[in-house]
Amino acid sequence: MPTFSSLEDVQNQAKAMRTYFVTGATRDVAHRKSALRDMKAWLKANETDVLKALHADLGKAAYESYITELGLVYTEIDTMLKHVSEWSKPHSEPSPLTVFPATSSVVPSPYGVVLVLSPWNYPVQLTLVPMVDAIAAGNCVAFKPAREAPASAAIMLRMVAEVFDPQFVCGIPGSAHANEWIGQTAWDYIMFTGSPKVGKIIMSNAAQFLTPVTLELGGKSPCIVEQDAKLDLAAKRIAWGKGINSGQTCVAPDYIVAHESVADELAMLIGKHWTAFYGDNALESPIWPHMISSKHYERVMGLIEQHNPHAKVEYGGHGDASTLKIQPTIMTGVTMDDPVMGEEIFGPVLPILTYKNLDDAFDMIRTLPHPLACYVFTESKQTKQRVINELEFGGATINDVCLHLSNEHMGFGGVGNSGMGAYHGKVGFDTFTHYKSTLDHGTWADPDVRYPPFTADKKRLARKLMG
Repeated sequence: MPTFSSLEDVQNQAKAMRTYFVTGATRDVAHRKSALRDMKAWLKANETDVLKALHADLGKAAYESYITELGLVYTEIDTMLKHVSEWSKPHSEPSPLTVFPATSSVVPSPYGVVLVLSPWNYPVQLTLVPMVDAIAAGNCVAFKPAREAPASAAIMLRMVAEVFDPQFVCGIPGSAHANEWIGQTAWDYIMFTGSPKVGKIIMSNAAQFLTPVTLELGGKSPCIVEQDAKLDLAAKRIAWGKGINSGQTCVAPDYIVAHESVADELAMLIGKHWTAFYGDNALESPIWPHMISSKHYERVMGLIEQHNPHAKVEYGGHGDASTLKIQPTIMTGVTMDDPVMGEEIFGPVLPILTYKNLDDAFDMIRTLPHPLACYVFTESKQTKQRVINELEFGGATINDVCLHLSNEHMGFGGVGNSGMGAYHGKVGFDTFTHYKSTLDHGTWADPDVRYPPFTADKKRLARKLMG
């Protein structure tokens, strides 16, 4: 496994990977499939170690880690294995009469050396799913895992060292200067998952080399609960979605906008389901995850403690600094000026705001930057369509939360402040693929309509052909 102690080391690694890419080895679909099978086989053989690493970093229960991390990686690998042969084939396109005689085709081509920069909250899934997409598209992949999740970073670095030639897939461990060195190195494509603040830095660094980027950045994802919603079911699903990874999820329902006629009952029902899931005190639950760090713990506790005098904690509100656990928390009486509404919460705190009519709810949501996700609980087809058509967001789940990103047949990504580009499934293959438009012009005929002199007959023919 290569070591990285300087900018030169990182740049030399990128150069070595690009040299390997030029050999054409990764363009072979059989090579791609073999790599994906090898990755899955290693993960299956070392699944217990991977789940233990996620528990060490975040306190996730093994089952939660499987369904939100490893299971999604397996699904993505299987999707690519099933479709990559078809997706990698050139396809013909019609040629206009203006270029007769010619045949036209579009050739899927990998970019080269892809850099994947992953976060700490889902350190396995958010590293390996884009890696799977990039490998399936025929690229070499370098990745840097998050230092904040050291056990997960170590297991993934171990995986690539044991499975892949480092010229093909290579891990760059986090260090005090790793981000700086990576930012000064030329890559052919960059995939980043993280905050908008860091995303801007990544995009600025990429601009030096005109490197294309996909940014998945998160944001404050609203959850609208209409008065016709099946309230108990809505509460159960919201409690689940906010509870997974203790709210440290980029698509977690960040805040609720509930119709004023159901807000109080909704708060009570969410609390009821949290108690059913995690017991009377989640701080004592063995399956309740903890905050990633003491810094993050203090930040989220501060959002609970700092609020307007009319706001109150309806459920939870306590934390344990020794374990970094924070109880799932409901806050009511919150306004848009409270600190908890001033940033992405990224913790188990759920503010509930109320509205009288849907237009008011939309106005409230529009005061914030475009979110990564949006949720609505309603039985009204009209309301569903209004949310989809009138609000801006990356993706949505109706009458549930978070599930849209688990459908490998749809792309997952943000818009505006919550990101650009998307991945997963065919969209992920497309993200890491450059489609070369090619035209093969026949030599057996050479109509002279394009050549000087530009006679009246040629002008008439050009207008007839081109409109």
